[in-house]
Amino acid sequence: MNDTTVTLVGNVATAVEYRDTVAGGVARFRFAVTARRWDRERGLWSDGNTSFYTVSAWRSLGANLAASVSVGEPLVVHGRLKVREEERDGQRKTFVDVDAVAVGHDLSRGTAAFRRAARAEPRTQPDQDLWAAAAEEGTAVTPQLVTAS
Repeated sequence: MNDTTVTLVGNVATAVEYRDTVAGGVARFRFAVTARRWDRERGLWSDGNTSFYTVSAWRSLGANLAASVSVGEPLVVHGRLKVREEERDGQRKTFVDVDAVAVGHDLSRGTAAFRRAARAEPRTQPDQDLWAAAAEEGTAVTPQLVTAS
């Protein structure tokens, strides 16, 4: 697959919102990444522009993220970059999303204590039931995205 993968270092900008979907739970939050540069003339670090990304994390990663992360915390996010354009209020806007594969606290800026999550029970229904339930609800299901029709 030719996905563009990125690793972002920044801060959680909004509260993590978690919801259950037909394809499993998903957590979403906005992530702020600010470039920092060393200014030799002034001998200080200076902040550049801040970029904002919407990060989505599915299934166990999403549940663990929702239970572990708060606004303002420094994170490292690794995942697939998705760029989309929409028309809002008569203007074309560009949005940048990341489907997270791995998320962790940035330990260069603090400490963390890891706790292993209990394993979920194995699925009792085959995947065909998942697809049938999604079809009944009018929801399109792909391995990474759930959208209402």
